[in-house]
Formats: sequence, C-alpha cells, structure tokens
Amino acid sequence: MTRKASIERNTKETQISLDFTIDGKGQSSLKTDVPFMDHMLDLFAKHGQFDLTVNANGDVEIDDHHTTEDIGICLGQALREALGDKRGIKRYGNAFVPMDEALAQVVVDLSNRPHFEFKAEFPSQKVGTFDTENVHEFLWKLALEARMNLHVIVHYGHNTHHMIEGIFKALARALDEATMVDPRIEGVLPSTKGML
Repeated sequence: MTRKASIERNTKETQISLDFTIDGKGQSSLKTDVPFMDHMLDLFAKHGQFDLTVNANGDVEIDDHHTTEDIGICLGQALREALGDKRGIKRYGNAFVPMDEALAQVVVDLSNRPHFEFKAEFPSQKVGTFDTENVHEFLWKLALEARMNLHVIVHYGHNTHHMIEGIFKALARALDEATMVDPRIEGVLPSTKGML
C-alpha cells in the first residue's frame, strides 16, 4: 500500500495544491513564491525520504505569513491522511541534527492528540526576506492538522539560518522514524488504548 495523499486548499489569500508520499525517495518539486520555504521543504523531503510536491500562490506582496501557514495546514492534513489508521507504525520519533554551530532536536508522537512546544530563540527576525516568526506558525499548524505531539528544541546556535535548517532536517528525520512500519507489531495499533 502506498502511503500518500493529495490536498488542495483555496482561500482568498492562498491557492495551494500539495502531494505527499511517506515512502518516497526524497524528491521534491516546489513552487511556493516563498524562496526560503522552498529551501526548507526541499531539505524536509530529502532528509525524511518523502516525496513532496507543492504549488502555492499567495498574497506574498503583503508578506509570507499566509502562504507559509497554509502550507503547514496542507502538509499536516496530507501527513494525517497518508498515515491512514496508523496500524504498525513506530509512532514516536526523535532526531538531533547539528548544523554547524547550531543543534536542533525534534521529538514527535503521532498520537492523534495535537500539541506543540517550541523552544527556540532566533537571533535575527529575518532570513533574507523571510520573517523567522513564520517558522512557529508553520510548525504549529502542521502539528495541529496532523494531530501530532510535536516538540522542537534548539539547544544552541547563533546563525538563524542554521538554526531553522536544523529544525527542518530534524523534523524530517523524526517523522521518518515515527512513520516507519515496525514488523514486530504486525499491523497492531501502537497504543494500549486500542486506538490513536
């Protein structure tokens, strides 16, 4: 069974189509009108071995907020749909990624209980034209729509680009681990409650 999903979202602010495959080859095709997000999503696909296509048009003449937030919404919905009933998955994932002087950690639980913790302080408010506060918005909406427990910690760093890049790489690797099928549990839900 191929674990994949396609999502479309059309509002007065953004028009987004997104295709996501969990068991991919790390390939991406990205046109978001937000160059920094293209870069981060490319890293995400590559380091998670996901296939990801995003076509997004948004009101970037105002700023990148709506486009970035809505991509997070769509990616979260796609992840949740692609996982199906979650039988047999590992459920939890944890990854540390060093990016030069920065060290990022992401821990996930595909629990169907959305929660988001974000412990990162960026030295700069912008990377190029991208507002760094949008990283929080993207991740929060991703966690909410995927219905996952997501903890993001940047332990240290002083280059904002490196810190954010570490987050996206760690997110990809944590999700890769959490979405893996564990042959030891043979299609059983990874919960003592009998449901996720």
